[in-house]
Amino acid sequence: MLKHPEDVEAKLRDQANTSPKDLDSILASVDAIAREIVAVDADAVDRDARWPERAIRALQAAKLGGLVVPEIYGGCGQGLLALVQICEILGKECASTAICFGMHCVGASVIARNANKYQQERYLAPINAGRHITTLSFSEAGTGAHFYYPQCKLLPVGPDEFVLNGAKTLATNGGYADSYVVSAATVDPQFPAGGFSCVVVPADSGGFEVGPAWDGLGLRGNSSRTLTLKAVRVPRQNLLGNEGDQIWYLFNVICPTFLSAMSGTYLGVTSAVLDAACAYLKERRHSHSATSLSQVSIIQHRLGQLWCMVERTRRLIYFAASSFDAGQVTALTAVMAAKAEVADCVNTVVGEVMTLMGGITYRSNSKLHRFLRDARAAHLMAPTTDMLRLWIGRTILGQPLLAD
Repeated sequence: MLKHPEDVEAKLRDQANTSPKDLDSILASVDAIAREIVAVDADAVDRDARWPERAIRALQAAKLGGLVVPEIYGGCGQGLLALVQICEILGKECASTAICFGMHCVGASVIARNANKYQQERYLAPINAGRHITTLSFSEAGTGAHFYYPQCKLLPVGPDEFVLNGAKTLATNGGYADSYVVSAATVDPQFPAGGFSCVVVPADSGGFEVGPAWDGLGLRGNSSRTLTLKAVRVPRQNLLGNEGDQIWYLFNVICPTFLSAMSGTYLGVTSAVLDAACAYLKERRHSHSATSLSQVSIIQHRLGQLWCMVERTRRLIYFAASSFDAGQVTALTAVMAAKAEVADCVNTVVGEVMTLMGGITYRSNSKLHRFLRDARAAHLMAPTTDMLRLWIGRTILGQPLLAD
């Protein structure tokens, strides 16, 4: 094991120039980063609400910034299964780190889906080279979970430019991203009502401001900040796809990538919680009888139930991601179900494990303390669990997803 994280980063940087972009090599690199950097920094990231910069930079050094960028654009060309597995590895050590990397991948996937030449050179090339962090910014205070109804306004000002006005909330990587993929509604009176667009907004744009540091209950390192956009001028070259076609992007790119990143992250948290329970129950003995808790039948039974819950959730998540990568028509429903199920799973497992392990888990510096706080966000991050199950029901009944 290398002793200094800086040595790990240097080694990964060297490997990235020679190693094939196959999934096994990628996962090995991520595992090294998780053990040598993410695990070391996890407590400080949570305690100090610190953006996990060392881990993100190490992932960039390993040339994983372009994980989901197609190979024709110079990326790794990986799909949702790779994203799930990477976020799972990172999430076992630090959910904030997994979320930050996952949201970068969401932004990169939107840029890469129909990238014009300018976007390939200006954004994708530095993303692939490990010099650029991006993120998605859809949430707004007024619309809540209905993130697909942006109130930010995008006004064409001539043939080559837009002006963007509005505010966004809960932008992961806020203040650290080099660019933001922002949703906005057009104010062109000739444009159909209800349409919205996405544009890439460079962090150094005039009129673009990032709000104060995030101080949340959980996921404290994700730097989830507000963004204010006051007459931000954006070149038309930064428009992603065509004006008003973002509903297509939403269900074909954004939701699948985002939901898979979240599913992998919380699968990692759940696995870590279960591992912690097994280790503790094997070690802990009653002083009056010298009996290990691992020998108690009711504990064995309850732990067996939890293992089954985690394993069937893992199989659903992997199946959903693989199905989407294979282009199966029902894959989106499975991807939505995976995120809804892992949200239930992680919260149930954390709660049950805390009961099994007892009062020791209530210490303020306990890992379970952090896992409990991080887990709550699984239900809250839009699309929320309730919204996903509504969409699933509408899908299997042949109804429009956005009926209200």
